[in-house]
Amino acid sequence: MVLIAFLLFVYWNGSIVLGAKEAHAVSPHFAQILYFGLVSVLAQAPMHFTFTHAVDMFQSFWRSRPLSYIQMFLALIAGILSVHIFSVAHPYLLADNRHYPFYLWRKIIMAHWSIRYLLVPVYMYSWLSIIHMLGKVRSKLWILAFFLATSAVLVPAPLIEFRYYTIPFYFLVLHCNIRDDPHWLLTGMIYIGVNIFTMLMFLFRPFHWDHEPGIQRFIW
Repeated sequence: MVLIAFLLFVYWNGSIVLGAKEAHAVSPHFAQILYFGLVSVLAQAPMHFTFTHAVDMFQSFWRSRPLSYIQMFLALIAGILSVHIFSVAHPYLLADNRHYPFYLWRKIIMAHWSIRYLLVPVYMYSWLSIIHMLGKVRSKLWILAFFLATSAVLVPAPLIEFRYYTIPFYFLVLHCNIRDDPHWLLTGMIYIGVNIFTMLMFLFRPFHWDHEPGIQRFIW
């Protein structure tokens, strides 16, 4: 019933969104799923960027060869095509310097034409790490369903917004079944640090736009 009601709403509304429909038109933004992978592992960095985890991933990769070689090659090609053909620079992303994605796009992804391609192996590691961690407690079918559902949510969205990642990220965290208290404690400390930085920037680094009156502030 929920799915039918959703489809009827889209048909009646003429769009999936309310408000400025032309600014939120559906687009094939396949690079979005790559960004989600990287943001997710960074948000759980103490779990994904450890020597033990890297060795465990390598051993799993080595045991699965030569199939793992083919999978890596296909993933690399898909990643390159995604960033080359399906990277979307939404007008809001380019114009609104209050949001952190504005600076990530300008200062990192578009700093040089080669950067977005050099980031593809990083995106690959991110997703391989996610899949490896989920694979310890979930079936391959569940992981495939999670990937497809996450893609269905994120790929049509042309704008890079971290809030779009919230629900898929919550599902990821809840289903990883990680019970390492020190890693969770360190993750919590990182979140506290990020929140403190965000509040300090918002409160004490206001700025003005020449074309619009009023104080502007940095926000996610």
